[in-house]
Amino acid sequence: MSVDFKISETRNNLMRAFAGESQARNRYTFAAGEAKKQNLHVIEAVFRFTADQEKEHAEIYYNHLKECTGNSISVDGDYPVDIHDSVLQLLRCAAHNEYEEYKPIYQTFGDKAQEEGFTAIAQSFYKIAEIEKTHGDRFQKLADLMEQNKLFVEDYECGWMCLNCGHIHTGKAAPAMCPVCQHDQGYFIRLTLAPFTSTC
Repeated sequence: MSVDFKISETRNNLMRAFAGESQARNRYTFAAGEAKKQNLHVIEAVFRFTADQEKEHAEIYYNHLKECTGNSISVDGDYPVDIHDSVLQLLRCAAHNEYEEYKPIYQTFGDKAQEEGFTAIAQSFYKIAEIEKTHGDRFQKLADLMEQNKLFVEDYECGWMCLNCGHIHTGKAAPAMCPVCQHDQGYFIRLTLAPFTSTC
């Protein structure tokens, strides 16, 4: 069926998604600040990296609303309050929220857009849902490593990259201090998780 966009549920869902992504961006920026205070710079970097992607998602949803320029859209919605001193808890909450966006929220929004005849918008919901799963997996992996006290140690030798200068160390643990730039261990990440280093 074809529905007038200005009275569609899809219009409302776009505004809900825009609000959710905007809030997620801020929550992750706040979480990054907490990680920084605790010298967990690699976790800080992951939160900021993800926050930037959430900003892009918000912009995609917002641009779909261009036809409504000059109007206000009132919507209801449930949004999480995740204020914790524990970085581990912040990671767990972030993973939960990302998985919830993946399924059922954006899947449901995509299905409704498809039903109302907005195929391009449906595809945005479906594709961004898959990205949110990637976010959830990343947060979950880091939370698991923290919980196992393995954020900076491993049972076998592996590569560790300093996110500040790019130095790569091989060993069972990241060095307490980078021998190149003198930044502390909190800047090190497993080479397998470092950005722009994997090869296909």
